[in-house]
Amino acid sequence: MRTKLIAGNWKMNLSKAESVTLASEVLHKVPKSAKAQVLLIPAFIHIDAVAQVISKSQLLLGAQDVYFEKSGAFTGEVSTEMLLELGVSHVLVGHSERRHVIHETDAVLNRKLIAATSEKLVGIYCVGETLQERNSGKAAEVILHQLKTGLANLSHDVIAMGHLVIAYEPVWAIGTGQTATPDHAQETHAFIRARLAELLSPELADRIRIQYGGSVKKANAAELLAKPDIDGLLVGGASLIVDEFVGIIQAAEKS
Repeated sequence: MRTKLIAGNWKMNLSKAESVTLASEVLHKVPKSAKAQVLLIPAFIHIDAVAQVISKSQLLLGAQDVYFEKSGAFTGEVSTEMLLELGVSHVLVGHSERRHVIHETDAVLNRKLIAATSEKLVGIYCVGETLQERNSGKAAEVILHQLKTGLANLSHDVIAMGHLVIAYEPVWAIGTGQTATPDHAQETHAFIRARLAELLSPELADRIRIQYGGSVKKANAAELLAKPDIDGLLVGGASLIVDEFVGIIQAAEKS
């Protein structure tokens, strides 16, 4: 049974005080006995403050990115060691905004994923197609390419230890209010799991959690989470609103 993972990606939002308040309110409203894992992913500059709020709680702490070198003259970058020191357990790799706004390449993302997972961080590797790719019938081709390039040379032992999560986030649904229907999301998740079985092994594919991300909110969370291959949600804007995010977590508890 794959444990549901509900992650709130705060992106480049909130002040330090607002981040602390949001983390405190989520912590207060999520029961310690929650079955689902809950992950907060604040901006880099606020990770330490949020870490202090959720320290010794059941909430997990994530980072929005990581660099693949351990140290050196890499201005503005953050290493795995720096994140681990702050209590970070999970890190996003290849979010669509990193791919399409920051223009990170497949080769860079692969190096980041290897660096993160080899240092015992859980890498949440994001895949998904743009609207143009979807409309031209290339969605499956694009996602398979992202899986092949991203997971190349990734240690099977590390994957078996649970250090890899896949997040399917159709680019056309992120921040647009559009959401893949639960049936479409399930179909794509099943496709991803089948490709993981071919690229890795059926056993590993069955263990890897696959999240859905893209205009997720309280109103559609339960229907998405009811699907057999959707193992959690990567939440953007709704994770900034306490009642919305807690409602999504509650949906995971019932799924």
